[in-house]
Amino acid sequence: MALESRFEGQLRSALQSGRGALFEAPGSGRLSEKAIKSAKANAQPAEGEEVLSGAFFWLTAFYFVYCGRLGDLIPGLSIIPLAKISGALATISLFLTIGKTSRQISDIPKEAYYLAGMIVLLFASAVFSPVWKGGAVSTVLDFSKVLVAWLMTFLLVTSLKRFRRIIFVQSASVAVISAVAIAKGYSIPRMEGVISGLYSNPNDMSFAIVLSLPFCLTFLLLAKNWLRKTVWGFAILVMMAALMLSASRAAFINLIIAGAVLLWQFGIKGKRPYLIVAAVALSWILFLVAGKSLTVRLNGMFNSGARDSEQDSAHASYEQRRQLMIKARDTIIRYPIFGVGANDFKAYAGNWRDVHVAYLQIAVEGGIPVLILYLLFFGRGFANLKFLSRQDLDDETVLFVGALKSSLVGFVVGACFAPEAYQYFPYFAVCYTSVLVAMAKERAPSELPAARLLSPPLRSLARVY
Repeated sequence: MALESRFEGQLRSALQSGRGALFEAPGSGRLSEKAIKSAKANAQPAEGEEVLSGAFFWLTAFYFVYCGRLGDLIPGLSIIPLAKISGALATISLFLTIGKTSRQISDIPKEAYYLAGMIVLLFASAVFSPVWKGGAVSTVLDFSKVLVAWLMTFLLVTSLKRFRRIIFVQSASVAVISAVAIAKGYSIPRMEGVISGLYSNPNDMSFAIVLSLPFCLTFLLLAKNWLRKTVWGFAILVMMAALMLSASRAAFINLIIAGAVLLWQFGIKGKRPYLIVAAVALSWILFLVAGKSLTVRLNGMFNSGARDSEQDSAHASYEQRRQLMIKARDTIIRYPIFGVGANDFKAYAGNWRDVHVAYLQIAVEGGIPVLILYLLFFGRGFANLKFLSRQDLDDETVLFVGALKSSLVGFVVGACFAPEAYQYFPYFAVCYTSVLVAMAKERAPSELPAARLLSPPLRSLARVY
């Protein structure tokens, strides 16, 4: 309201003095440069609200270390605890940043509090764990870093330029990891263990690939020259090839769902039918070339192979996962409030295997209250996307919104088949939606249609001009 009052005051002055045209052109709906000059000045951040560049640097470093696995890419670097260093410095930067950015603690959305509540309850579940308290506490401490990254991202990413940079770090890192995994482990079954940490399990690696693919396609569409388009096109090719070679059934199903949403957003709604043809052709070729193991594992979901040991193994894996789901259900009934502790279900089940359903995983290890917050958290992500779909956004933001919708839909479906409750990527995706909502609400007067800045009496007056 204060901004509107200041802007209307400037407009009244312009009308009374007759200085310059109010609009760029009759009927354009946008104020001229002279008419918005003073309003733009009023919209600038006050002194002292500029974001600390050092804090954003450490935020970027945190994303780079988590997503890029530098220790696996650069020989000898694995002996340095980069994740702990970047996480500690990011935490310090968060405390130094609070109160110095254009966004304040009071601006933090509900989803951040849901995530914080999850972490608090997970700590409680670790303390009351009937299996291994120390292991559960260690898992929650590691997972809690996602809250630091989440808050820093929300507070520091206040422009589309910074938003694009963070998304770029995630997308490019996963593309490079995919290329390294193929180069080092193309002859290793499912490339298991080729990359350590987050990407050591082929299911986890392929899950990260599916969640990052929509952003790679966004960058391809935004690229302004053929060299960049070629690089992003090659990145998509490599990531999809790595997914096929991982032979992850959950990721393949996830890819189909997320891909359908993405092609609907970019191909049909965005009027780019060539994307649908290219995506279908590329997927079919890669499936024929690199999808042999994936085909066998998909067949193993329904029957064992009389002469195929790999299909027998896939079918045994499917049956084992089904039994783990039953075991998880029974454990939730026994420990409904605090669960058995983060990452402790593997030991409790007796076979050191996760239940391959993220919703069951978070419920059995954290308790039903954590599951409720988990669902509320991701529900807020979709609520943010719904809000953004009703806004008058620029073309670039529209593409990122479409990519986020694909990524989140892919997650909620893929979570039914994979134990990804503690992977950061889905939480980052919700944070990106929160950032875009905040940016949409903070748009400068020069970026908004003139009629939206005026009260009804002045809208009528402006139409005369």
